[in-house]
Amino acid sequence: MTSKLKQQLQEDLTAAIRARDELRSGTIRLTLTAITKEEVAGTSARELSDAEVLQVITREAKKRREAAEAFEQGGRAESAQRERAEGELLAEYLPKQLTDEELTAIVADAVAEAKASGAEGPRAMGAVMKIVNPKVSGLAEGGRVAALVKQALAG
Repeated sequence: MTSKLKQQLQEDLTAAIRARDELRSGTIRLTLTAITKEEVAGTSARELSDAEVLQVITREAKKRREAAEAFEQGGRAESAQRERAEGELLAEYLPKQLTDEELTAIVADAVAEAKASGAEGPRAMGAVMKIVNPKVSGLAEGGRVAALVKQALAG
């Protein structure tokens, strides 16, 4: 049984090819390849769950963002623009990311919770991340979360 998300990607790929949307079809094709690679990694081939497919898409979107930054620093605006466009296209398949306000509130609660159990200051980073991560999984990028936690603990 194919995951709903993977099936959606396959249908969108067919539609993109029919519409001759080169950016969309290329991006989705690469993402499906990454999913397939993940399915055959390990000792036995298996179907990925929707959550695992989401992780692959998240990873692919992050790669695009990082590549865009690298291209921009290298003065290759056209390549950076394409990577950014691919990243935005992949973001359509991901759950809506938390706003800075929502994320800050979750981090503040976690810091208070960690403080209540005796962990505070920069050394509490691990304790706070343990509380925050399950709440924001898939809704905010790890680097963004870590930066906000560090900032809140330095407070």
